[in-house]
Amino acid sequence: MDVRRLSEAVSVAPQIRPAEVADLAALGFRAIICNRPDSEGADQPGFKEIVRAAAEAGLEVACLPVVSGKVTDADAVAFGRLLDRLPKPVLAYCRTGTRSATLWSLAEAARGRALPDIVATAKAVGYDMTGVARRIANGGRTPTTTGEVRHEVVVIGGGAAGIAVAASLKARSPELDIAIIDPADIHYYQPGWTMVGGGVFAARTTARTMASLIPPGVAWIKAAVAAFEPANNAVILDGCRVVTYSRLVVAPGLKLDWGGIEGLPETLGRNGVTSNYRYDLAPYTWELVRGLQRGTVVFTQPPMPIKCAGAPQKAMYLAADHWRRSGVLGDIRIDFCNAGNVLFGVKDYVPALMEYVRRYGIHLDFQERLTRIDGPARTAWFTRTGPDGATEQVERRFDMLHVVPPQTAPDFLRASPLADAAGWLDVDQATLRHKRFPGVYGLGDACNAPNAKTAAAARKQAPIVAHNLLRDMGAVQGGDALYNGYGSCPLTVERGRIVLAEFGYGGKLLPSFPPWLIDGRQPSRLAWLLKERMLPWVYWKAMLRGREWMAQPELAA
Repeated sequence: MDVRRLSEAVSVAPQIRPAEVADLAALGFRAIICNRPDSEGADQPGFKEIVRAAAEAGLEVACLPVVSGKVTDADAVAFGRLLDRLPKPVLAYCRTGTRSATLWSLAEAARGRALPDIVATAKAVGYDMTGVARRIANGGRTPTTTGEVRHEVVVIGGGAAGIAVAASLKARSPELDIAIIDPADIHYYQPGWTMVGGGVFAARTTARTMASLIPPGVAWIKAAVAAFEPANNAVILDGCRVVTYSRLVVAPGLKLDWGGIEGLPETLGRNGVTSNYRYDLAPYTWELVRGLQRGTVVFTQPPMPIKCAGAPQKAMYLAADHWRRSGVLGDIRIDFCNAGNVLFGVKDYVPALMEYVRRYGIHLDFQERLTRIDGPARTAWFTRTGPDGATEQVERRFDMLHVVPPQTAPDFLRASPLADAAGWLDVDQATLRHKRFPGVYGLGDACNAPNAKTAAAARKQAPIVAHNLLRDMGAVQGGDALYNGYGSCPLTVERGRIVLAEFGYGGKLLPSFPPWLIDGRQPSRLAWLLKERMLPWVYWKAMLRGREWMAQPELAA
């Protein structure tokens, strides 16, 4: 039997045989729903045979026959009512299980479950529900009108990558019809949150209204994306509104999975638990750092990929430097619990970082992943993986805990046809075109290109996507623009000094400045001034306005 569980209460399966019903009872099922009309196939047992076998096994049974490819709204309502009435767990079956999975999806939508969650759950057990995505988005009902809006170019995401690419497109083609889809009211300069947590920036300087940043002439659709229909050049929004396009740019950023660590959501911002990965918590980091005189501090880093891979240790170095300057560092133990096995992924920068690890007396704990927190008890548990792959639980007490949550692509992307097997946007790493769907492009943190997920990467990617998109439309000449994987991570090792890591694919060093000016492998005061004074200005005044200083794309011959 090929039983596929959709929830604790409902599983689906291809056609079952009467002889298998007793096995279903042994597995704990208490009811069966048949969604296949009799005589649909020559090798199909009749429903009455299933009824007899179910009676012998003590299972309840119901029949809701649905014609293949014709699941109606009434069918979905009736299926939901059967689920309400029958004892759980229930097994529903048809020829392949697809009709049963479709009925479950529409019934779940009627109960208010989110489209991405429904689609992802069905996809995980082998059923593609994107064909009924509009109905799921419409609460399990067939839309009476599409409410369709069309734009020549649609950009998903109003973060750094989305606004930058829209601005780069407008700079090249001022008459181009572009819309940005994003539900947020506020846009954040997230690279600044490390400095907020270190007492350098005020949080308010990292936030501006989204309306003030949307490029002139670009439409703003203030809504959340529910699903993609790339075969129809369509994006489905919450509430089943549909936006169609000629070209699509996908730049939704990452999902921070705070719930992926047991106990974390309940204690964030309290009990000494903080994170510079959230706007409202970065000031709490500085509050904790200033107030700590002695004790144990734990900084964590989850498995890759994450946005700005150096950010977890940036927070640690700035805190340690403050304690050193305050004369209390000797009374504070600092643990860096890193789920990876190296301090930093590009080896050229590790020697300089290790000098600061030794200076601050930091204890490095590799292959340790944070799994659970008890905030009131000031205790965290980590899963440590040994060289042989065996795991053990490590308990750590803390007075302050800086957490970096696990990170994934957004749910609506992971469950879509645009995603690769791991859930990331599937793009060519050089041109940033989608590998399978013409007219779709991607940039920013949700792509599967093996580059660092930083704002600096998005600054370089935006002109590349803009050029290639317009080239495909015949609006500009020349070869493809090619992305070399450039990313930058200004590692704040102390207040006033930064190790300016700049690198591309394969860890190749890609410095922007000559070594006599800034040697990125050594801590630099000039790099600190760049981070503190220049980069915020470049972000707000250049990157988000289509000014591509030091970011002009390189074209293939």
